[in-house]
Amino acid sequence: MEDARTKRRALRALLDSGELAAVPGAWNALAARLVEEAGFPAVYMTGSGVANTLLGKPDVGLLTMGEMTMMAHYLAEAVSVPVISDADTGYGNAINVMRTVREFEASGVAAIHLEDQVNPKRCGHIQGKELVPCEEMEGKLRAAADARRDDGLVIIARTDARGPAGLDAAIERANRYREAGADMAFPDALLSEEEFETFARSVPGPKMMNMGGYATRRTTPKMPLEFLARIGFNVAIFPLAMLRAGARAERDFLEGLRTRGTAFELEHIETLKGHPMENWYEFTGIGGIRELESRYLPEDHMGRKYEGEGYRPGSGDS
Repeated sequence: MEDARTKRRALRALLDSGELAAVPGAWNALAARLVEEAGFPAVYMTGSGVANTLLGKPDVGLLTMGEMTMMAHYLAEAVSVPVISDADTGYGNAINVMRTVREFEASGVAAIHLEDQVNPKRCGHIQGKELVPCEEMEGKLRAAADARRDDGLVIIARTDARGPAGLDAAIERANRYREAGADMAFPDALLSEEEFETFARSVPGPKMMNMGGYATRRTTPKMPLEFLARIGFNVAIFPLAMLRAGARAERDFLEGLRTRGTAFELEHIETLKGHPMENWYEFTGIGGIRELESRYLPEDHMGRKYEGEGYRPGSGDS
């Protein structure tokens, strides 16, 4: 894996390129690997996704900093591309934010975003959001910038002001947050292409947006990436898209297994022929473990270890 500083430089270079990066959300190390292997330039660690999968709960501020930094470490360790992580409200005031920044920095992520909601926060695309005073958030961002040991760590200021206070407030806050030391602005839950265009025109510097909307009635519309690139956004995250797609596939599979049993699973296995998932053991890395064992364990021990029945790494058996 690339070291954290190298990944941070890679993210900075991506932002400086002026191109738009589409970045899917991941909630654990395996999901992060899937994103990287699909060819995306970065991974987004979604707080909603972690809450949904780790706790089985909605994104309403139930996760602790320790839980989030634990997951951030696993994701960053699993991939060679930069990880952009949700850091919620920073888990307290400006002093708490200083520790939050250092813990996320130690996890190996390339960027974090902090939001201006009252704690406990909630998903930016549902109602009931409350904002901290702008001055309080500015203090948090100054503390965040001062606390990082590696200036390469990207500090992203997310504002949730559009819902409770309007677009003009979101623009004003974003500009003030940039002046306070944030490297990138992130307006969450804007309502139209016109609003994104106005925001982009009004807020200089790098910008990130959330292509959210996982309810029947969306807040942010699903917009062409070409449009976002043209108006000046640098990163478009898709936090829960892969999680929802996977959960749907799992739910559908379980329904088939419940109603038809083994026959259904055998039919499912047939559909995996030639797919990367055909051999689950190899896909999850057992072949690499076997290679390491050959390098470091005694040869006679290896012979005994792989005698008998069972899947033998590298054999091609499924």
